[in-house]
Amino acid sequence: MALTWRAVVLAVLGLIPVALFPVPGTVVAWALVVAAVCAVDVALAASPRAVALQRRTPRSVRLGTTARSELVVTNTARRRLRAVVRDAWPPSLVPDAGVHTDGAAAGEPLVAGSARHDVDLPPGESARVRTPLRPTRRGDRVAGPVTIRSFGPLRVAARQASIAVPARLRVLPEFASRRHLPSRLARLREMDGRAAVQVRGEGTEFDSLREYVVGDDVRSIDWRATARRGDVVVRTWRPERDRRVVIVLDTGRTSAARIGTAAVPEDVADADRAGGPDDDAPSSLGGTRLEAGIEAALLLGALADRAGDRVQVLAYDRALRARVAGASGPRLLPALAESLSTVEPALLETDWPGLVGQVRQRVSQRSLVVLLTSLDPAAVETGLLPVIDRLSGTHQVVVAAVADADAARLRADRSSAAAVYDAAAAARADLERAAVSTVLRQHGAEVVEALPDDLAPRLADTYLALKAAGRL
Repeated sequence: MALTWRAVVLAVLGLIPVALFPVPGTVVAWALVVAAVCAVDVALAASPRAVALQRRTPRSVRLGTTARSELVVTNTARRRLRAVVRDAWPPSLVPDAGVHTDGAAAGEPLVAGSARHDVDLPPGESARVRTPLRPTRRGDRVAGPVTIRSFGPLRVAARQASIAVPARLRVLPEFASRRHLPSRLARLREMDGRAAVQVRGEGTEFDSLREYVVGDDVRSIDWRATARRGDVVVRTWRPERDRRVVIVLDTGRTSAARIGTAAVPEDVADADRAGGPDDDAPSSLGGTRLEAGIEAALLLGALADRAGDRVQVLAYDRALRARVAGASGPRLLPALAESLSTVEPALLETDWPGLVGQVRQRVSQRSLVVLLTSLDPAAVETGLLPVIDRLSGTHQVVVAAVADADAARLRADRSSAAAVYDAAAAARADLERAAVSTVLRQHGAEVVEALPDDLAPRLADTYLALKAAGRL
């Protein structure tokens, strides 16, 4: 039995005259009266276990968007149900008060941040209550029990029970870097129309023939076609298609490091940002290195698929955590989001020989292999460097890492003596990472390091540059 504030008020009101006119045994008598009233009220309340519950939720929702949990409450008891129903979900799903909730139908207001709902049902009737869910973390979220507190007619006491109603909601990655895709697709279409004088390299594919114009590379002249037509004819080329792109997410301990995005000085952000009309749009990226890596993998996968390449994505530390292969076109992004939604950092050192073995086991011909990892000097020197040659000897390797925005902020701060020491430490760390990047380039790998918001577009730009140069 649960008492309400009405029971407390009833007890206090009875004690006031007792205090003014003290009579022996009055306090005990009044306490018995209050207890009897509460007992009668509970006896008249509908049983919370005589309630049929049905929970309806969407199968998945994208991070940062709002979904709804719909709970159908049916009163199967013979008494009227006056109750508060709590639809329990993990804290990372129920928004705070004041958060705007989307998707409410006309005439169906939703209470932001509230998982408690008042219901008043005669016997045999049903009510539908909705709880707004705004996820703040990826992964599978399991619903808690539904708690029903059933009140009597006086609402001074209540009966309570928690009933398990299984439900699961999968929170997919946000894909905030989607806003960079249109500009990169425009550059890709621009590359498709370039002539051989603009796109040179052994990795280009023949596209068509056209008449020679002043400025064309004489090496692109097709002499047989020239002899047939009587005019000088040149070959045009297009970037290669049907190439393999393997994106590997390092989910080892370094991927669990938290990175910041706020309070980055404008000059630091501008220095690290690859410009573009869409690059200054706000973003909600943040969290761990793995989150930024997932955003970069989604953007690069979507771009490479549009370019006609075959995309594979692996998530690995000491075991294969996720893999997407064979999906293309409209099936690729849903498959990537579904597979990467449950990937979490593992507090283990990454098995780099095992990771290289996974890549070589799945692709034998020359491919673009993108390693989304950290440029932490100790981790790279003991893990990646000893095995990088086994990849770069066969494939074009790109090592992409996210820079810590908090470190960039420290590096630019000169406001006090303590801040200068912090800036010196941050600058020293930058020099160490630059030295590691130089060694990786000497081993044949391209290196991309950028702030969390900029990693995805920078990696996409690197892919387009390699494709334009015929190095895939």
